[in-house]
Amino acid sequence: MSYVEGRNIVLEIRWAEGKRERLVELAAELVRLKVDIIVTGGQTATEAAKKVAGTIPIIMTLVSDPVRDGFAASLAHPGGNITGLSPMGNELAGKRLELLKEAVPRAKRMAILWNPANPGQQLNFKEVEATAAAFKLMLRSLPVKSPDDFDNAFAVAAKGRVEALMVSGDALLNSHRSRIVELVVKGRLPAMYTEPEWMSDGGLMYYGPDTADIYRRAATYVDKILKGAKAADIPVERPIRFDFIISLKAADQIGFTVPPNLLVRATQVIR
Repeated sequence: MSYVEGRNIVLEIRWAEGKRERLVELAAELVRLKVDIIVTGGQTATEAAKKVAGTIPIIMTLVSDPVRDGFAASLAHPGGNITGLSPMGNELAGKRLELLKEAVPRAKRMAILWNPANPGQQLNFKEVEATAAAFKLMLRSLPVKSPDDFDNAFAVAAKGRVEALMVSGDALLNSHRSRIVELVVKGRLPAMYTEPEWMSDGGLMYYGPDTADIYRRAATYVDKILKGAKAADIPVERPIRFDFIISLKAADQIGFTVPPNLLVRATQVIR
């Protein structure tokens, strides 16, 4: 069966514009419209939908640990009205720091820009912290809870002579990508990002799941449920495709030379 928007399927799209407090209100609005399925992006949006959805099936995407977060009894048998796809976000945090260390092999002082108000990011931070300790790196925490914190965070990084930066994935940070990349360039910091969208805003490196593929695969869940399958019975899937993207254009902006051994491993090089 094929779907044609406006003919046999209607899409109701709601976007919180980085304002986490609006998510429950927007999810409730979808419930009042009596939608058949709710598709969510990320842990916070999934939590908001869970609060108000009742028995409406929820297809989550980009939730790092659905079992830990209480969205599924197990990956193989979710058991409730929520299923979907998990990007293994926290498990990849250490790998991203490892790649950043390879990019800047002489670096001893690194930092992570993150939002501690996001519970998922707290686990992500712990994973990065453990990897930094294993590499004997000094890791500086740069917590931000609002856009007003950005300038101070980068001032702290400069004062601490940070040599490379990791930027965590979060609705707040993702909503202000251009501003953050401007500050990264100003500080001439090689940086690793956790969402591929940052690359179109001037990011240097991204490693992680092919998120476009995750969203495409989410559509197969919608199809299954519309055909009668129960969310409780559809296993949560892990990523099957990963991207390692490097931007030489961004490297030129900060006067950085990407090691050749990383370039040959990249799935995409932006020139």
